[in-house]
Amino acid sequence: MSGVQKSGFISKLIGPKKRWKTYKARVRELPENYGTAVGAIERCLMHYVPISEDSNASMFEDLADLFEQAAADGTPIREIVGEHPVEFVGAFAENYSEGGYVPARARKQLTDDITRAAGEDSEKEDKTA
Repeated sequence: MSGVQKSGFISKLIGPKKRWKTYKARVRELPENYGTAVGAIERCLMHYVPISEDSNASMFEDLADLFEQAAADGTPIREIVGEHPVEFVGAFAENYSEGGYVPARARKQLTDDITRAAGEDSEKEDKTA
């Protein structure tokens, strides 16, 4: 009986790990700017979403699906995440959990990374004066 318990434990560890590796391989195949955007969103989601094996794996797989399709269609990154990427992350995460709080530093990093990935320069933000 301990063999059955042990194999169940191992499959819990290996299953999600394999899904994560597959997800990361998919992200590496994206065009560079889309991969940069996914990485920024991923980092923010790590702050935002409570850890749960199945919902997290599904969430990241769906994120990869979204950006793979956008890249294939030539959809600009800003059309995916909008002008407020933190709000995008919050709305995206709500589909998988009740969410959490994104620290200010992570929000700023996400915004900066998406701006770079979208090919926008930081001077664009200063034109409001």
